[in-house]
Amino acid sequence: MDAIVFNLTTALLLVLIAAAGLALVGRDTIPRRRLPWLAIALTAPAVAGVVLQLCRPGAMDVLDSDPAKPGWWRVLTSVFMQNGGVAGAAWNIATLALVAALAEWFWGRSLTLVLFLAGILLPQHVDALLGLAAGPVDPRNFAGSSGATYFLGATLAAPLLVRTRALKERLTAAAVVALGLTLWFVQENGHGLVAVYGFVAGALTWAAGRRWIHPERDLVHPARLRMGVLPGVGGKP
Repeated sequence: MDAIVFNLTTALLLVLIAAAGLALVGRDTIPRRRLPWLAIALTAPAVAGVVLQLCRPGAMDVLDSDPAKPGWWRVLTSVFMQNGGVAGAAWNIATLALVAALAEWFWGRSLTLVLFLAGILLPQHVDALLGLAAGPVDPRNFAGSSGATYFLGATLAAPLLVRTRALKERLTAAAVVALGLTLWFVQENGHGLVAVYGFVAGALTWAAGRRWIHPERDLVHPARLRMGVLPGVGGKP
């Protein structure tokens, strides 16, 4: 029962993150936005990682982030491996694609890549700085893209909180932090903690660079290849 509650609350946090990102970008503007090439580039190795796991049973041992094993590359390659079974892998890949696309449309490609890498590299160091690093390491954390996804997605909640005047959208943005903290303190759920880190990173990034961030650029200067060309997205190409 505890595992079910853990999974449901973790999924709820992602739903809030996605809702905040959609509100920030504007759901109705998606057909007019350019294809998110960076999001595609980040999702492709996650798909390739699952295929590799299926074809090469020893791939996880080589590419996961087990601290007992040597290899500088593990912190990066482990993000594109999945350890939650078929359903978990499908969920992680789909949410990575969605969150990365929303982030790319708002932050732009360069900042999105920087924030994604920050979601991979920073949390463990911040944990250690705050004295939150655990002694025994949970093997479930040795692989998976969810941590970087939650971090990146939560960066979108911070600018939403200050850019919108709609109460519902402000509550959604604030709920990302509130639920993240709740999941950490009640369940010691790392997804909640990295979401809080992501929110702080998003707030700092927006405060420092809002003059140079132009989330409406796709609407002012439409790209030749837009989301509206995809079946089911709608809009005119």
